[in-house]
Amino acid sequence: MKVVYLLLIIVLSGALSCLAQSNDNPMLCMGNYQTESEAILQLKRFAESYKNLEEWQVKAKVIREGILKGADLSVMPAKTDLNPVYRNKREYGGYSIENVAIESLPGFYVTGSIYKPTDAKGKLPAILCPHGHWEKQEDYGRYREDMQKRCATLAKMGAVVISYDMLGYGEMGEFGFVHRYPKTLKTQLWNSIRVLDFIASLPEVDKDRIGVTGASGGGTQTFLLTAVDDRIAVSVPAVMVSAHFFGGCVGESGMPIHKSENHETSNVEIAALAAPRPMLLISDGGDWTKNNPEVEFPYIQKIYGFYNKKGSVENWHLPNENHDYGYSKRMGMYPFMAKYLKLDIKKVKNKKGEIDESFVVLETHGQMKVFNDENPLPSGAIRSNDLIWKD
Repeated sequence: MKVVYLLLIIVLSGALSCLAQSNDNPMLCMGNYQTESEAILQLKRFAESYKNLEEWQVKAKVIREGILKGADLSVMPAKTDLNPVYRNKREYGGYSIENVAIESLPGFYVTGSIYKPTDAKGKLPAILCPHGHWEKQEDYGRYREDMQKRCATLAKMGAVVISYDMLGYGEMGEFGFVHRYPKTLKTQLWNSIRVLDFIASLPEVDKDRIGVTGASGGGTQTFLLTAVDDRIAVSVPAVMVSAHFFGGCVGESGMPIHKSENHETSNVEIAALAAPRPMLLISDGGDWTKNNPEVEFPYIQKIYGFYNKKGSVENWHLPNENHDYGYSKRMGMYPFMAKYLKLDIKKVKNKKGEIDESFVVLETHGQMKVFNDENPLPSGAIRSNDLIWKD
């Protein structure tokens, strides 16, 4: 038992370690902001303010505006040219990978990997895959084995998939950016919106079939993007939606998106902004999502009920597992994405009818980099957090 707890502490330390700035803002709701019992009482109080669809839509508008205002995105920056840079296309069995970078803002490059099916025809669905806060540089971000397997499998099923670096991670860490920064939440939400702009601009992509899924901090990015951008048709936030835990990082709760003088909310209500669009909550018994079957999921399902869409939200709960996006969690995600994005799951099943990821070729960091000595980052590119937002 001690070993299990030790492993859990190690896994969760990445998500909690980036709480570097002190919480001296009374409007910030960070980390374990409240107890589990306090969270239940808060949800009961929230529920008293909306008894039907019309009343929920009033609250939903307030929550959405609160996210954008708290993230300093009430007035969106100009959407300038993305100027995509492509590098080093590779083809494997049923899918291809290409390194890609876009300019989220002029001179500010967001790096990633784009996976595509090699035998698909016609318009294709697309899926964004943001990542979480696993801290070991040899095994984090879009380089992680579980991320590569997830993206490649979804691509072989027929989707255009993009994984992209968080601020201060992967290539964006090598450029000089740091993650512990007061405007990380704003930057990451904006980057996700711009990655969505990019993927939606591809001629082969069906703009009506775009999904997003990520775990831990990537789960936060998943439900925040879904909350503020209606172009997301399907979402799967993994191991993150919690009534009592508000995100352990500046990129999740370091700006006042949950509370202001005029509103109060939690990640449960923010996740519910996905309604009536299909959403799968992935949860486990070893982290802050342990109560999903009894607390968060029924609450969100009730809101889906206002739209007569209770069946469009599901919970894949693994009570004996911990905080990750491991194989068993992906086994819940693949059928859900296949159902709602019209993917061909048979393409990744073996003779026994089981989803089999063994075809995935795991790449090295070097293979996945957009910029290197031969193809360096442009000389005029931004390399400092302080230069991202020049206001």
